[in-house]
Amino acid sequence: MKVLVLNCGSSSVKYKLFDMQQKSVIAQGGVEKVGLSGAFIKFTLPDGQKVVVEKEIPEHQTAIELILSTLTSKEYGAIESLNEINAVGHRVVHGGEKFNASVVITDEVIDAIKQCSDMAPLHNPANLIGIETMASILPSVPQVAVFDTAFHQTMPAYAFMYGTPYEAYEKYGVRRYGFHGTSHRYVSQRACEFLGIKAEGLKMITCHVGNGGSITAVKDGKSVDTSMGFTPLEGLLMGTRSGDIDAGAVTYIMDKEGFDTKGISDYLNKKSGVAGVSGLSSDMRDIEAADKAGDPKAVLAMSMYAYRIKKYIGAYTAALGGVDVIVFTGGVGENQIGLRAQICNELSFMGIELNEQANNTKGEEILITTPESKVKVVVIPTDEEFMIASDTMNLIA
Repeated sequence: MKVLVLNCGSSSVKYKLFDMQQKSVIAQGGVEKVGLSGAFIKFTLPDGQKVVVEKEIPEHQTAIELILSTLTSKEYGAIESLNEINAVGHRVVHGGEKFNASVVITDEVIDAIKQCSDMAPLHNPANLIGIETMASILPSVPQVAVFDTAFHQTMPAYAFMYGTPYEAYEKYGVRRYGFHGTSHRYVSQRACEFLGIKAEGLKMITCHVGNGGSITAVKDGKSVDTSMGFTPLEGLLMGTRSGDIDAGAVTYIMDKEGFDTKGISDYLNKKSGVAGVSGLSSDMRDIEAADKAGDPKAVLAMSMYAYRIKKYIGAYTAALGGVDVIVFTGGVGENQIGLRAQICNELSFMGIELNEQANNTKGEEILITTPESKVKVVVIPTDEEFMIASDTMNLIA
């Protein structure tokens, strides 16, 4: 079975084509700068060679058509015909309270996704274009929606509710939803397989840290709390997002700067985080280099970034009543050796003993604590696309 996975962002479309019998990736790539000047498609050939082709790509439908023509082209194609695609899986950012699992897409599902679009205005509409485009090109091929929010629907009400009047939840659905759910679900399951332990009875904290970041408390294989909230803005300090901030500070900044709601949203989502604090970059590699060079604002940004991660791990250890396993994943979690070491060493009071030699590894599944450590800490590279493909195959098989 061949499953095409699409991830339609606000100005991009990423894709992977899987052979699910072999559990292998046949083709992968993405279209960037959709609707902007300098748009291009980039993809990786079977021999590892990367190809970039610039092209005018005015909207998402054109981007998807370009992906499909590339998949079947004589020069770069991975399949001879689109008829080889047996199913399509879509990442959908927001499913609200309507979806607690992946679903086969129907007209009713599409309507429900549309109803959630005002909570994810940059992403759900793009996700819907991907669904509708594929339905028009391959009308007989089943499609599946996999929601970022679904894994967190097991959170209890006392964890997901805000302290606003209850009518805000009843009327507008204002509550904490959480995101990165597909990643947290994948790494929590994979960590159990890697360590040879069962999810039942296990207390785990999964740390998806990168340009965007979130931390999830997982008990018995289910999410019971997570750091992102009504939107992905809440929680950790991120590349360009502020993370946790007093709502009073938000209204104060709005008054002082004369911001409307869009202005303050851009300020907190696109101009804050490590980029805003450091004044340098949203890329943690740049921040780490400037930190080592002694740049004071980079030192501050790096300290804030690590502190928030440590603080949430501590909070979720309390929420879980202890922790057995901590998982690092995401671009930073998988590759920044120094940050993992700093956090583990600062949590040594919990009985964490870092194996520095094992930790000196990037992008690989590995246990980075000693046999004597009371808490196992592992690095598990995330694979959200494979999880989407697996859900798709399981639902249509």
